[in-house]
Amino acid sequence: MVSRVAAIVPAAGSGERLGAGVPKAMAPLAGEPILVHAVRALVAEPRVGLVVLAAPEGLEEQMAADAATCSRGVPVVAVTGGAVRAQSVAAALAVVPDEFRVVLVHDAARCLVPLEVVAGVVDAVIDGAPAVVPGAPVVDTIRELSEDGGSRTVDRSRLRAVQTPQGFARDVLRRAHAAGDQAATDDAGMVEALGLPVRLVPGHPRAFKVTTALDLVLAEALLAGRDT
Repeated sequence: MVSRVAAIVPAAGSGERLGAGVPKAMAPLAGEPILVHAVRALVAEPRVGLVVLAAPEGLEEQMAADAATCSRGVPVVAVTGGAVRAQSVAAALAVVPDEFRVVLVHDAARCLVPLEVVAGVVDAVIDGAPAVVPGAPVVDTIRELSEDGGSRTVDRSRLRAVQTPQGFARDVLRRAHAAGDQAATDDAGMVEALGLPVRLVPGHPRAFKVTTALDLVLAEALLAGRDT
């Protein structure tokens, strides 16, 4: 049976905040690029049958080759990413064949996402949700600023921190990108702008985003603990 799930990994970011001197997806983590760990996490879900990378210009072949080393035989292709995330996802989406009815969009920086999160997102899309995001409970006290310079506490029990992979019916994601809301911070926001619902499924603490050097230290520690 042909696999129904394609995974898009926008990985064209410069990673300046990480300070690794290379694009974030190529920064080393436990001896391998962050991208390799992210792809390994995605293809652990057996329904993923294609990985499409959006890479910085000039690094397409290198990123595809690196990702292929851990893809368990799942085909990996790379396209040139854009200046913003929406452009990168749109470029990758354009090469996803019609046979893939479910599309995941996953930040390379969330490289330790557990299989249970990936599977939960896929299940929800197959169940009929047009868009699905994993979300983790917010543990900090959150205050909302007011225009007069004051602030108020927000009920955090109703808040979730959005993670990836986000999952979509392929045609819905295409419609969202065709609408051209490139100011949205994620693809679920673009779908929401169409007036469609976004389903939440449980996220996981390990799906945190590697953004700073401190995050990289945490990821190294988690991998060391798993390996032992």
